[in-house]
Amino acid sequence: MLQNPPDQPRRNTLGDISVLHVEALLRAVHNEGFSRESLMATFGLNDQLLGSPDARISIPRYMRLGHAAIELTGNRALGLVIGALSRPVDSGLPGLAAQSAATAGNALETLVRYSLLTSRNSRGHPSMARGATLATFYSIRPYNSFNFFVVDSVLSTWVQLLRTLTGRHHVVEQVRIEYPSQGLEDTFSHWFDCPVHFSGGENSIQLAEGIRELASPDAQTALHRQLIANCELRLKQLRSGWTLREQVKDKLSPLLEQSAPTLETVAAEFGLSPWTLQRKLAEEGTGYRQLIDETRKELARDYIRETMVSLTEISWLLGFSTPAAFHKAYRRWFEVSPGEHRKKLRAHDNG
Repeated sequence: MLQNPPDQPRRNTLGDISVLHVEALLRAVHNEGFSRESLMATFGLNDQLLGSPDARISIPRYMRLGHAAIELTGNRALGLVIGALSRPVDSGLPGLAAQSAATAGNALETLVRYSLLTSRNSRGHPSMARGATLATFYSIRPYNSFNFFVVDSVLSTWVQLLRTLTGRHHVVEQVRIEYPSQGLEDTFSHWFDCPVHFSGGENSIQLAEGIRELASPDAQTALHRQLIANCELRLKQLRSGWTLREQVKDKLSPLLEQSAPTLETVAAEFGLSPWTLQRKLAEEGTGYRQLIDETRKELARDYIRETMVSLTEISWLLGFSTPAAFHKAYRRWFEVSPGEHRKKLRAHDNG
């Protein structure tokens, strides 16, 4: 029931990430003195794939790759190495647009604003308001050894961008990390050169005083405008053809935690009244409750297939009131319990 026609590869609903970021991870492994070739072979990567500008791999595959890289190098702070070695070009078109921005603050805003061009995650999108000094990466709970490095690498990449453009080492005054301490406080506070608060309620960096306004040595107004226009075009192309149904499902995914969002909540995301959203969905032959069910089904399939997240945690991520309610829904969708389905899929993969 989960298989797709061989000529129609299925998009992973949990998200995907550009091979630009994969290349940065592999560079960190090499920097630690280990061969990247073994990891590439294990995860089906090759130079042709890594050299394809639009190529992406699924988020679960990227997390498994990062976990394997940490196991190989023995460096639990490998995410910081990824950030330390990062260059604006490693973020593709958004990185180049950021590098040519007028100030360090504008640069970070640009990188955050166009992150969707290189990484898509069902859990949400990073954010930084215009003119703000706080940049926030979304929650990817539940945390484990497969995704700690993701938070580390994103926040450290942002900091490295600021250091590259300002020539200063002290660029942030505070870092908050949502996951609990892993015994690396000294390593993190030394690298970020500021207090790092674990179990901090969010994943964010607070720019140090005066950093936002510092002029970038690589600022180039005309080029920046051209690159921003290209980013906007690519973003529009990425979303072009999305029906309202697809747009609603995209909004639903990061809002499902603990409980399903109300129609009013999602309608407000589109600037519509609940009645108008219902009417427009009806014109596309669907309804709000149906889309919640479809979104949960697709995410559940990929959580079971692609991750080792516990069934209780999946139930919470999909907004079910109890694990029993999730089990009941899963049987309705796939005619098998989630635990048994996971066992069958693992046996098939290992066979």
